[in-house]
Amino acid sequence: MSTINGLPAHVLLVHLIVVLAPLTAALAILCAVWPAARERLVWLVVVLSAVVAVVTPLTTDAGEWLEHQVGRSPAVHAHAHLGDTMIYFALALLVAAALLAVVHVVAGRGRTLPRVLSVIVAVFVVAAGVSTIVQVYRIGDSGAKATWGQVSSSPT
Repeated sequence: MSTINGLPAHVLLVHLIVVLAPLTAALAILCAVWPAARERLVWLVVVLSAVVAVVTPLTTDAGEWLEHQVGRSPAVHAHAHLGDTMIYFALALLVAAALLAVVHVVAGRGRTLPRVLSVIVAVFVVAAGVSTIVQVYRIGDSGAKATWGQVSSSPT
């Protein structure tokens, strides 16, 4: 995928990642630490994390196409390198959502997981969520610098 309505697909798809990945991560963390939230939101988190996992490689592929169109500068290279790591964070978020769903299903059957296992799941979900949010910020910041770094601020 290279363009959508004449615009580079990467520029449009990246907005899905920028919004959905941190939102999904925040909801996953909420589900991990608050059982009442997990009861209401776990399936939404599963669906959103699957969307993030699917859209991430589409976005990076579109970004690679765009990179070839604009040329390779050190800033673009840094952004592309960071962008290529996002799939790992998206997959960690998907695994975290799956673990939350398992905890939810087990609890729905009237059983409880051993306390240590519940803590391990919560710690993993929080770690995956926080690291996803941080990585989206880092990738976005490098993309903004690659795009706008050469624009000088001028007084108006």
